[in-house]
Amino acid sequence: MLVGERMTRRPITVGPDVPITDALSLMRQEKVRRLPVVDKHGKLVGIVAEKDLLYASPSPATSLSIYEMHYLLSKITVQDVMSTQVITVQEDLPLEEAARIMADNKIGCTPVMRGDELVGIITETDVFKVLLEMMGARDHGVRLTLVVPARVGILADITRRIADIGGNIMALGTFKGDDPAHAIITLKVQDAPQEAILAALQDVEAQIKDVQTK
Repeated sequence: MLVGERMTRRPITVGPDVPITDALSLMRQEKVRRLPVVDKHGKLVGIVAEKDLLYASPSPATSLSIYEMHYLLSKITVQDVMSTQVITVQEDLPLEEAARIMADNKIGCTPVMRGDELVGIITETDVFKVLLEMMGARDHGVRLTLVVPARVGILADITRRIADIGGNIMALGTFKGDDPAHAIITLKVQDAPQEAILAALQDVEAQIKDVQTK
């Protein structure tokens, strides 16, 4: 899966000379927390987050009058508070690589480019939605968590046994175990009862840590 398949296309943008009050209103109207900043030619020049705008606003404890606050805020523009060192990704990048970039750099989103053209934005919420799909979180079935030896063929053995009883594996995830010799497998299985699945896996080389029907 590539970034271009899950990104938000035609993202809402803002100009660098827009007052921060207008940018904040736009965020709240569109229910977004970050805005790519583009110049009059459509070139990406920065990104601004809701927290950047809030930090630039006066404290509720200020002694300024409402008129003084409005005047001062009207003088502060997006370019005064935006981040200019923007981490971007290309639309043909694998989604997991974009997630790694966001996690490693502790950022919640990244603009998506096609060459030098801004074509979308990918956020942590987009990545969470993919995780929900991968784990079958919104689908009914039997969910199992297994600790298995990290050896060739173990996954094929488990999936074959489930297929033999008519089970349909509609979600599967593999994760690192507590030590390099073991891995953790999470499955969501449909079309087979929990009892039948457990019986099919009874003599497989795996430790069942958790099983739920949901």
